[in-house]
Amino acid sequence: MIGRAILLLALMLLGWRAPLHAAGPVEVVVEGVEEEALANVEAVLALPYGLVREGKVDRDWLERFAGQAEGKVRGALEPFGYYNARVRTGLEQPAEGEYRLVVTVEPGEPVRVTEAEVSVRGPGAGEEALKELVARFPLHRGDVLLQKAYEEAKGALKAKALALGYLDADFPVHEIRISADRTAARIGLVLETGPRYLFGETTLEGASQYPDRFLRRYLAYRPGEPFSYARLGESQLNLMNSDRFSRVLLTPEKEGARENRVPVTAHLTPSPRRRLRPGFGYGTDTGARGTLSYRDLNLFHLGHEFHAELYLAQRLQGVAAGYVIPSYRDIRSSTGLLLTLQRQDVTTYTSRLVSLELSRNRSFGPDRLGTAYVKFLQESFTVGTQDSSSRLILPGLRFSERRYDDLVRPTRGHRYGVEVRGTHQVLGSEVGLIQILADAGAIVPLPWRLSLLTRVNGALSFLNDPLTELPASLRFFAGGDRSVRGYSYQSLGPRDASGQVVGGRHLLVGSVELERALFSKWGVSLFYDAGNAFNSLTSIRLYQGAGVGLHYYTVVGGINLYLARQIGVDNPAFHVHLTIGFEL
Repeated sequence: MIGRAILLLALMLLGWRAPLHAAGPVEVVVEGVEEEALANVEAVLALPYGLVREGKVDRDWLERFAGQAEGKVRGALEPFGYYNARVRTGLEQPAEGEYRLVVTVEPGEPVRVTEAEVSVRGPGAGEEALKELVARFPLHRGDVLLQKAYEEAKGALKAKALALGYLDADFPVHEIRISADRTAARIGLVLETGPRYLFGETTLEGASQYPDRFLRRYLAYRPGEPFSYARLGESQLNLMNSDRFSRVLLTPEKEGARENRVPVTAHLTPSPRRRLRPGFGYGTDTGARGTLSYRDLNLFHLGHEFHAELYLAQRLQGVAAGYVIPSYRDIRSSTGLLLTLQRQDVTTYTSRLVSLELSRNRSFGPDRLGTAYVKFLQESFTVGTQDSSSRLILPGLRFSERRYDDLVRPTRGHRYGVEVRGTHQVLGSEVGLIQILADAGAIVPLPWRLSLLTRVNGALSFLNDPLTELPASLRFFAGGDRSVRGYSYQSLGPRDASGQVVGGRHLLVGSVELERALFSKWGVSLFYDAGNAFNSLTSIRLYQGAGVGLHYYTVVGGINLYLARQIGVDNPAFHVHLTIGFEL
């Protein structure tokens, strides 16, 4: 049964599909062209709505359509350089009530470019980006005249001029002259840039309860920089994504430009600053879970944020409260203080901790974030047969990059993060350690709506005390929804003398998953995971798991159901993993 399910899933991943419907009473057959030209011909020969009603063909309409086919096909071939095509059409009736329109095409010799003169005039003629596009113009002497390539290159040239601030850019000359015998073509294309416009001052309206300096950090431009609609759109997106405004409208006033400086008016409609939101989710690792979160997005009318969250799950309970002071440098830089009280009870350990973390975040671009922090941690824990507690003052550095094309259902992108943290008894900690942690993941699009998902996690620890003195939250375990599927959450790692898992100094986990998109919101996948926690770099055993997955994507994240089987162990078992909503 499992083998059949895996075979069916593999066929779906490879793009197998059954016929969608039987042939209708009218069949259109095109001969003599292929690939893109064929697709364009078939598109113009699509039967008009109403020609076939209730399975019956309007014969008079069909004959008129067949008579128009020759002209339609000639027009469909011209974008590919075929201006001398010979087209023959024939209407056949193989059976009563059934018709076949046969279109035979002899494309002939395509039109070729004999001359291509492309230039830029005006104040922007010296722009390197525009000169490079002119040099890369895709049609040259001897090339087949492809209208799609011409229009794309023409559009790219104007789009780049607009992006550089030449808002009046246009083509006073844009022509393709085809010879009388339709075998040769001359291209003339001239871009007149006009003057370069700059950003002027931005007037903010409707959000007086926020400091002016705080609001301007969301603007992706500064006065005096080249005007760009892309920067304007980025600024509008920044303001909307801040979750502070229900409506944002940035309007450039080009008519009011003085000395080519375009003023901008930002109309802002604030959202309620205080929010109370419940949440629900499920994960095989944590069990059913509920959350209750509170946010104040404009504390003291300074744009400061206070947030608190209560989370309750079968294996994880806690409360966290944080205070964030935004930096005026950019929208991702900030200073934060986070207090966490948490209890975790899993098969391998229980942990009760209180932590206070002071952090300084700095943006290194739209997708990169660096963090320096110091954490004060008090933890009581039970691991195996050991009951203990520990106090640490733990400074650290984190750096991460995250770049995906979509946050709900990405089809391409990558992420990575590196963290170094450590402490010593001279700082007041009860344990001395240095830990290096790294994680990475990528999504690569493949043909046939396939995607390859990969991830890897690793960690190294260097201790000046026995492992037994290390708190459970700083030890490493493997197994579970986000680790090695096929095994219970945190069930893999070194064991003590009684055979109970107690965690390790180091960690290595990797995964490869092949997913096939189905319809607009579904997906199926095959995956392979391997990994473990361990104490010695010279003695590593990786546990393995593989299986199939079913995915349904919603606006708040995916619902993922996995059936995983253990590999390479005695009496391998199956394990079901289910995640719903966001992870805690």
